[in-house]
Amino acid sequence: MTIAALLMAAGQGTRFGADQPKQYLPLLGRPVLRHAAEALLAAGGVGLLQPVCAAGEEERVAGLLAGLPALPPVPGGATRQDSVRAGLEALARRPEPPAIVLVHDAARPVIPPGTIPALLLALERVPGAIPAQPVADTLKRGESGLIRETVPRAGLYRAQTPQAFRFPDLLAAHRAAGAEATDDAQLLERAGARVALVPGAETNVKITFPEDLDRVEALLMPRLLPRIGTGFDVHRTEAGRPMVLCGVTIPCEFGLEGHSDADVGIHALCDAIYGALAEGDIGRWFPPSEMRWKGADSAQFLQHAAARIAARGGMLANADVTILCERPRIGPHRDAMQARLAELLGVEPGRIGVKATTTERLGFTGRGEGIAAQAAAMLLLPA
Repeated sequence: MTIAALLMAAGQGTRFGADQPKQYLPLLGRPVLRHAAEALLAAGGVGLLQPVCAAGEEERVAGLLAGLPALPPVPGGATRQDSVRAGLEALARRPEPPAIVLVHDAARPVIPPGTIPALLLALERVPGAIPAQPVADTLKRGESGLIRETVPRAGLYRAQTPQAFRFPDLLAAHRAAGAEATDDAQLLERAGARVALVPGAETNVKITFPEDLDRVEALLMPRLLPRIGTGFDVHRTEAGRPMVLCGVTIPCEFGLEGHSDADVGIHALCDAIYGALAEGDIGRWFPPSEMRWKGADSAQFLQHAAARIAARGGMLANADVTILCERPRIGPHRDAMQARLAELLGVEPGRIGVKATTTERLGFTGRGEGIAAQAAAMLLLPA
């Protein structure tokens, strides 16, 4: 029995008030959309993951879900109902349409354990099932800023997703739909089909307003463990080479010798990140024996390290780089370096420290024969 899941990501999220739809906003270093997709897959049983997005966003969504077993995104319609039907029709065109379909909001990044198994169990006796929470607060109907009446809350529930259906029943309900429905369960209700309620959970938060994002972050944070890595790198000085440190080219009569641009600061920071991930060092990912890295901009190395953090479902808490040299002076360029490293890592500059020290004219750095850098990085990774 094939189980498919529609990941609904076509909304604009205007109530949130951000400069982009809420499903694309970062949550602990990864988009909300990615969290929702991984939650669906982690529950087990989902054989087909079909994203549905706004027209024109297909490539963006495919990129955000890269590495997951997701089908190519389907463009949605003018309403959520239109978008769900577009996803259902895409599944119906497959050589073997699924037996069951889950419909889940991309703005719900947490699916509480046991939710999907309970939904699937309910489908053994009814064509539809949804998770729902009993309304606990007193309900008031208001008008012009005044209470018009108190609404009895007995028997009222707050519907959540994922909602689960026998695929042929939901497809038929959508094809026969007339008036707009607030959710997919309502379409089956109109058709006279029974829809079961299974226990929902307060942790199944739909991100609608900025404070909702804070709530979900607080829920997910305890699941992350801190991991610390350190890095160290050295490069000889060389006349006539550009001096590139922490992604910034500095006016100097000499540069650093190396296979790439010899950015000792970025190299040390990459090693710190790879170390925290327990994924080796920069030489593993970008061997100096390969000519394609000859003269390469080290910025791409750091972007790769950042991508590895995301691929592991983690986030960079902070990083710190210390440059050891007599010359050039680092102070005038510190802010630019900090900003550049933050840009490459996709974090705010306040999470990146850059500083410099001399070795009191001792050793190879004191003699101006080379420049060294050491770095530390703290990551938060899923337990």
